[in-house]
Amino acid sequence: MAGIGKFLKQAQKMQKDMSKIQAEMAGKTIEATAGGGMVTVIANGNQEITSIKIEKEVVDPDDIEMLENLVVAAINEGLRKSKEMVSGEMSKLTGSMNIPGLTA
Repeated sequence: MAGIGKFLKQAQKMQKDMSKIQAEMAGKTIEATAGGGMVTVIANGNQEITSIKIEKEVVDPDDIEMLENLVVAAINEGLRKSKEMVSGEMSKLTGSMNIPGLTA
C-alpha cells in the first residue's frame, strides 16, 4: 500500500507542477512571420493568437489571395512554435515518460 500512496503523491505533485507550467506558458509569447516579415503573428502558450501585424506594402487590393495565404502561413507557424514551446516545458516535467495529453 505504501507504493500506491507514494505514487499518488507523485501524481499530485506532477499535476501541481503542470498547472504552474501552464500558467507560466499563458504569459509567454512567440513571434512568427511570413512573406519575409510582411506578416507577423504573436501567439501565447495557450495557442492563442494575440496579435497580427501586416506591413502596408503587402496589401494589394488586386491580390487579396496572397495576403490571405501569408496570414494563414504566419498563424500556422505561430501556433506550431507555441505548441513546441509548451511541449518543451512539459517534457522537462515529464522527463522521458510518454504520457498522452500532457504535451500541447
